[in-house]
Amino acid sequence: MENKFKYSNDNKRYHTLTYYYKEKFNAKVCKISLNANFTCPNIDGKVGYGGCIYCSKLGSGEFGGNPKESLTEQFEKGKKMMQRKWPNAKFIAYFQANTNTYAPLKRLKECFEPFIERDDCIGLSIATRSDSITDECLDYLEDINKRTFLIVELGLQTIHEKTSRLINRCSSLENFDSMVKKLKERNINVVVHIINGLPYETEEMMIETVKHLNNLEIDGIKIHMLGILKNTPLEKYYQKHKFKILSKEEYVDITIKQLEYLNPKIVIHRLTEDPDPNDIIEPTWLTKKFIILNEIDKKMSKDDIYQGDKL
Repeated sequence: MENKFKYSNDNKRYHTLTYYYKEKFNAKVCKISLNANFTCPNIDGKVGYGGCIYCSKLGSGEFGGNPKESLTEQFEKGKKMMQRKWPNAKFIAYFQANTNTYAPLKRLKECFEPFIERDDCIGLSIATRSDSITDECLDYLEDINKRTFLIVELGLQTIHEKTSRLINRCSSLENFDSMVKKLKERNINVVVHIINGLPYETEEMMIETVKHLNNLEIDGIKIHMLGILKNTPLEKYYQKHKFKILSKEEYVDITIKQLEYLNPKIVIHRLTEDPDPNDIIEPTWLTKKFIILNEIDKKMSKDDIYQGDKL
């Protein structure tokens, strides 16, 4: 079937990140993951202890840089690696591990300013929590946004309070919605992380999370499958309770249904997790990233489905 979707230039039926960057920068854009050695408010005791139960000790920064190296060293190493495949690429500094606004303003400036000033860095992507952006930080993010391309990535995972308590997110949906509104009022690009397959969530609950995001005017989304990693609280919880893990086929079906309910203007930054094969316990199919993406593409094409079809 002919693909008539206007937000894709590679036969995808959803709003691809490649298309978005090509339209904005007319170039291949690569994100270089950095680890600034921040912590989280639900690790250090401000709102909780232990962190989210699925999070590794690296704070979801497995593919980030080495925190023992300077941020500049991390960036240079990542850049050289990317240039082997994409010699003409442009680069975004991606502050990925843990909560990257959870620090005094002085520390944030020390981390962010060097990359705003680099000619080979076209922007910043800052992963954080909605409860970890002070008014002072908001003002600074607004200032950054006027000087370079900025994305603020917020972890939501689910809109359902019962699940939120189980995964130890330690922040409310009300706080999340309020922060998205504040960021959008300052014209800041917001990308939201959600997780499919959280313990005891139904397909309907996962779709409800996406429907909620449609009302917040977010710019992008990352959809992950829950991965049970070694040496995490989630591993212990799974060993004790053996909750249902989505099959690859179930994940593909649910993700496509979410795409059908998602505003087509929302950019799809990610459609699956990408775990270290040495760390993943379940589901083992999660290591087959490109097979999952291909299954999503094939089913959307076969069933003539596009992002936003059910709006």
